Amino acid sequence: MKINFKFDNSYTQLTSMMMAKVMPAKVKLPKLVLLNYDLAEKLGLNFSSLDEKQVAELFTGNTLPEGANPIAQAYAGHQFGHLTILGDGRAIVLGEHITPTNQRYDIQFKGSGRTPYSRGGDGKAALGPMLREYIISEAMYHLNIRTTRSLAVTTTGENVMRETVLPGAILTRVAESHIRVGTFEYVAIKRDIQTLKKLLQYSIDRHYPEIKDLDKQAPEFLKLVMERQIDLITDWMRVGFIHGVMNTDNMSISGESIDFGPCAFMDYYNPKTVFSSIDHHGRYAFGNQPSIAQWNLARLADALLPLLDEDQNKAIEVGEEIIHSFKEKYEIKFHKMMKKKLGLITDEVDDVILIQELLDTMEKNKLDYTNTFRDLMNDKVNNETLKIFKDKWKIRIDKQNRSHEEVLTLMRNNNPVVIPRNHKVEESLKEAHKGNLVSFNNLLNALKDPYTERNNLALYQQPAPETDKKYKTFCGT
Repeated sequence: MKINFKFDNSYTQLTSMMMAKVMPAKVKLPKLVLLNYDLAEKLGLNFSSLDEKQVAELFTGNTLPEGANPIAQAYAGHQFGHLTILGDGRAIVLGEHITPTNQRYDIQFKGSGRTPYSRGGDGKAALGPMLREYIISEAMYHLNIRTTRSLAVTTTGENVMRETVLPGAILTRVAESHIRVGTFEYVAIKRDIQTLKKLLQYSIDRHYPEIKDLDKQAPEFLKLVMERQIDLITDWMRVGFIHGVMNTDNMSISGESIDFGPCAFMDYYNPKTVFSSIDHHGRYAFGNQPSIAQWNLARLADALLPLLDEDQNKAIEVGEEIIHSFKEKYEIKFHKMMKKKLGLITDEVDDVILIQELLDTMEKNKLDYTNTFRDLMNDKVNNETLKIFKDKWKIRIDKQNRSHEEVLTLMRNNNPVVIPRNHKVEESLKEAHKGNLVSFNNLLNALKDPYTERNNLALYQQPAPETDKKYKTFCGT
């Protein structure tokens, strides 16, 4: 079987306290549900020599590819502000695959059985949450947002018990790495300075090689991680994405979106929007995501403190200076992003006021976040208050002395026509549970080219129908 997996498992060379060697649990009746051929091609993988049963055996862990060295990673995490020792309780990294273009990716199973970090859990996953991660991660990728991706979903032929009995499934996740803020917190808790140094060096070699020869690496590492997180959060805010559970164990050092548990997309604009059933106080609301990212990065600074400077007082000073710079850096990038959404190419002092006026108008009038920007572009403004804003915006656009086409191109590239609307995601998951993947695949196809207007997208552009019942998302663990 020539699949072309090329494993080079560098993480396993770190100290043993960072991981546990563990094999995926054998499953009764593996069945392939989805295989991401686009991603497989990017990874240089070829499954044409396997029949569907063999592919299912492979993606449930019943058979392992040559060179795999399965591990569960140890990490900690501030979950809703409280520090806990965690680790991969239902996930196993098969190994690091090197692509034909020499890129390194973790290949990870989610839902493949118990590990030493399962904390009493069954280590299994249900089909619905795994399909949700598949569709949202693919949507994020096509929206040009840094993200982990999904290579395959298989069912196991076994049931898992959550609120009800659900079909068991395994997702194969592909990530630049699974090193998190919580990985550094875990080592810091252990007070093992040598392992902390090794983890920092490893993370720099893998993700930020441009600073590997610097004398003072830790402060530069913190700055670079922060830059990537600011870019990521800005992109989330651009498309109305709400992660839902921004714990420090869900913040990737590589700057990828990771762990699509109770995530969702906002319909009408409201910065207080929360969908997660476990976020009772709105800690991870849409508008709080930037400040939570800063808070999480402060926890990374805490963990790195011994490496920021030998003098503890100086280390605190260095860490605080970097973390305090977050707000200004984020605001600059957010402002630039919103200008692109509005087609503003030149700079005017009052642009900040104009942007805020639009956000206030959307919130006050319960306007759809995604569609409002497309309506501005397409001259489809019906709301009276928005018409007032549009007149001001048109005056501002005309002042630029730029062609209409240049303005529209900028807006088209930054405002999606289609996002994974929550009610469409739920519809497709409901049908998938019955064994019907037609609506799921149709939704996937609609999300593949999200910035291009096409005739068959109307079904996926409408916000959810008004209802008294508030939409809620769940972790799936």
